[in-house]
Amino acid sequence: MAPLVEILGTGIDLVENARIAASIEKFGDRFLRRIFTEDEIAYCAAYPNPVPHYAARFAAKEAVSKAFGTGIGKALGWKEIEVWRNGAGAPFVRLHAGGLELANQRGVTQIHVSLTHTDAYAAANALLVGGGRNSS
Repeated sequence: MAPLVEILGTGIDLVENARIAASIEKFGDRFLRRIFTEDEIAYCAAYPNPVPHYAARFAAKEAVSKAFGTGIGKALGWKEIEVWRNGAGAPFVRLHAGGLELANQRGVTQIHVSLTHTDAYAAANALLVGGGRNSS
């Protein structure tokens, strides 16, 4: 029999790019380094207009935290969720420290994430998948 997979959580978030731009303008590197990893900062900063890329990653972190049902806080921090792109350009999530521990505790084997952005908004959704148990 084929292994069964289970959807363990889903999350979605929408961010106004202007809100992220205002935080960057007001707090600068302090804001960026509190929310994003060095690699995420380098990726976004490589774009002529990095704000939509930061906003999409911000939304993805929120969506993942909502999928876990924890929000951002004690159980799951901003930098414990990292958004990367594979060779084809598709986004994926790497968890670190407490995020990885939480995923292991909950039986999460995959996190699917989708990002989108316009000049005004960025959005993301996340799906936590677990399983691999046989149906017999």
